[in-house]
Amino acid sequence: MPVAFQSLLPDDWPLPAGTFLVVEFVFLFVTGCVIGSWLNVCIYRLAWEKSVLWPLKSYCYNCYQPIRWYDNLPLVSYLNLRGRCRTCGTPFSSRYFFVELLTGLGFVGIFYLHALQNVYNLEALDPKNLLYGAEQIKIGLIPWPVSLIFGFHAVLFCLLVVASFIDIDHMEIPIVVTGTGTVIGLVLGTILWPYMPAEAPPARPLFTRASPVQMANAGPNPEPRPGIYPAPVWNSLPPWLPADSWKTGLASGLAGVFAGTLMIRVMRFAFTKGRGIEGLGVGDADLMMMAGAFVGWQATVVSLFAAVPIGLVFGIVQLVRKGHQQMPFGPSLAVGIMVTALGWQWVPLGYRMFFFEWIPVAVLGGAAILILFVAAVCLRLLRGNPTLPGDAA
Repeated sequence: MPVAFQSLLPDDWPLPAGTFLVVEFVFLFVTGCVIGSWLNVCIYRLAWEKSVLWPLKSYCYNCYQPIRWYDNLPLVSYLNLRGRCRTCGTPFSSRYFFVELLTGLGFVGIFYLHALQNVYNLEALDPKNLLYGAEQIKIGLIPWPVSLIFGFHAVLFCLLVVASFIDIDHMEIPIVVTGTGTVIGLVLGTILWPYMPAEAPPARPLFTRASPVQMANAGPNPEPRPGIYPAPVWNSLPPWLPADSWKTGLASGLAGVFAGTLMIRVMRFAFTKGRGIEGLGVGDADLMMMAGAFVGWQATVVSLFAAVPIGLVFGIVQLVRKGHQQMPFGPSLAVGIMVTALGWQWVPLGYRMFFFEWIPVAVLGGAAILILFVAAVCLRLLRGNPTLPGDAA
């Protein structure tokens, strides 16, 4: 441990240097569980178009008695009461416990990826820019840009949790969730973009392996530098869109909003024309619109492809549990969005740069729509023309 770093602690300090970091993780987990308790309120009330602010106290939905504060402690109270109301004994859904636990673990995971793994290559976490080098992170002295980007993605995570569980319960996603989330994403992205610069990765060719000498002579790095979004709106920005300006953040968010909602709506149109029945709800398009405001258009496109195998897994589980029952696609999209947003820097550079070329992007989009239309037509031929509501049997 560097001498300068040791000076931060008293000579008789009894605890390991990493104790502060452990305390931060515990604090984030507890905070996440508390917020998860409030998300449960949002999930129930927003689905029925009720206020999440009034009444302030939670109450039992069977006997309508207010829940005492000591019976409303996240995780603990559910386990203590065995998931039942103290007054009338009505069992509560285990989902309340699960949402609180999921939110707490989600907060810890997001912070870990940003603070310790530096998945967005933040300059603030470069050991050269840390007062006490890499050891500073081990003690828990985290630079403030990490807190900003953590908060940004924590808000997205909470919105996705609410939208997903409402979709599971009601097969729809309220516009009040996705619309509010879109505005929040655009505002935060615009404000935070200039304050979240990332270090430029080493220069290297895009699609070929190169020796260290070739890499050293490769010239300027072709990869655009991300900020609060995994990637800016485009690689070569026009003069009126400076790389470190709030305008670039706003343009990146708006491009994500447009791409997210347009992509799902076009796919929905193609499937409907090919199959003869509606596929993918409007709520899914709104969910991707909100995601685009938080992650930009490139990650939004990739998240849709990431959601397909996730949806297949969910579909198998749904088939085993409930048979041939309609399955919501929102949870699969939500998982794909978070995986893509936090794992974008692990995608090979060549594939990331693919999304900064107009022709390949247009070809990819057109091919995806054509494949979906052909698959829908084949499904219609194999299973017949479905009977629409109101038609004679």
